[in-house]
Amino acid sequence: QVQLVESGGGMVQAGGSLRLSCAASGRTFTSSAAGWFRQAPGKEREFVAAINWGGVVTYYSESVKDRFNISRDNAKKQVDLQMNSLKPEDTAVYFCVADSLGTLTIHVRTPAHWDYWGQGTQVTVSP
Repeated sequence: QVQLVESGGGMVQAGGSLRLSCAASGRTFTSSAAGWFRQAPGKEREFVAAINWGGVVTYYSESVKDRFNISRDNAKKQVDLQMNSLKPEDTAVYFCVADSLGTLTIHVRTPAHWDYWGQGTQVTVSP
């Protein structure tokens, strides 16, 4: 079992930055892939970024590529999402996720792939 708790959300103006953190507990986290999804009001959950168990391989959605950076520290059992050049369309609840596989596949972009979800943290970007 893996438990995930997000922090770092808040309100920022367009062009600003935020750093989200996800604190994990559970023995298997260091062998899990991890990632972030987001959900805006009235929209489906959207893949944002993922990182493999070793922190070497990363995937990003086209909408955040070159602006966001995902990283992890297995010693601290933590996954971070650095978000730069934020836009109003980035406004959403951001969820930390982890799986039981560890490696990244094409399926990581779908919510059903992920076994563990945090409660989410709100990010609001004003124009």
